[in-house]
Amino acid sequence: MSVSGGVPLRSLAIAPSDWRFELQQSVRTVAELGAVLELTDAERAGAHAAERAGLPLSITRYYLGLVDPSDPACPIRRQVVPHADEATTAPGDLVDPLGEEAHEVAPSLIRRYPDRALIVATDRCAVYCRFCTRSRLVGAGGGARSHEHLGPAFSYLEQNPEVRDVIVSGGDPLAMTTDKLERLIARLRRIPSIETIRLATRVPVVLPQRITSELLDALRPHHPLWVMTHFNHPRELTELSRAALRRLADAGFPVMNHTVLLRGVNDDPATLTALFRGLVRERARPYYLLQMDPVRGSSHLRTPLETGLRMMEALQGRLSGIALPKLIVDTPGGFGKVPLSPDYVVARRDGVTRFRTPRGVEVDYLDPPE
Repeated sequence: MSVSGGVPLRSLAIAPSDWRFELQQSVRTVAELGAVLELTDAERAGAHAAERAGLPLSITRYYLGLVDPSDPACPIRRQVVPHADEATTAPGDLVDPLGEEAHEVAPSLIRRYPDRALIVATDRCAVYCRFCTRSRLVGAGGGARSHEHLGPAFSYLEQNPEVRDVIVSGGDPLAMTTDKLERLIARLRRIPSIETIRLATRVPVVLPQRITSELLDALRPHHPLWVMTHFNHPRELTELSRAALRRLADAGFPVMNHTVLLRGVNDDPATLTALFRGLVRERARPYYLLQMDPVRGSSHLRTPLETGLRMMEALQGRLSGIALPKLIVDTPGGFGKVPLSPDYVVARRDGVTRFRTPRGVEVDYLDPPE
């Protein structure tokens, strides 16, 4: 049993049927990581720093099984193995890039838009990605938020019925036990004005064993529930993760995927094409291609804006519309998401617009007479 290009799963002592065991066996120390991977000096220094403070080191052995143990440029490895560059602060880096602390309207409740809000249900994740927007708080202790802690958040939502959509995030809510998660969702469902609930999770990618019949049976009565997952590379679409996506879709959960554009991971059209086609095949809709947030210590993974525009231009007209996400920048400071698109307009004059098409042909579009 192995994953192409990675570590043999059998050598990592995986129990694929038990997600709790898998979490308990996560790699959390430099010694454990070094026993599996040939660490570079920069990775070792970064891992030691992660052990001491800041964003923790924690990788499920399943996900570590996707890593090439001898290639520091492995796209899976770059996402989760700490690096010495995390100690570098670049111009524009922010501790809280989305201004969430300024938009916290109740403990663990963030509201940046008129009609939706986000609950930080836990500070724990199955894997700590090195580009995490909430690196300031995830893994900081406490785990799942109690109902007493979230009481003011529930009251706020009851008193503000214009909030119709709630994103349950963290940390990763699917890293919580099923009973705690179901209890939280049930409490939100008792608020009449909340129409949709979204679960923001990377578990189908890094711990697909978690998508169990027990979980689906517990959550299904609370539909409509949407799953916003987070595949970044086609190597993450393993047999287990594909099966997890199918189970979600079969149980009535619409699955939307956020892909973060990452330097040296997925910043080329062929990689994104394979990823988006693979997701659609499993009924997961590529939703956003996100410009990475300028979180402090992650600039070595961030691409220029021009890179995303080049990616979208290369994909437009070559991928089906259902496989083509929006390119999005979540503006620093928490002022909302902005879509970006390549400019296909060559000229405008007197009701005539000339376009450059994805085929490289220029065509005129004529407005109707007034």
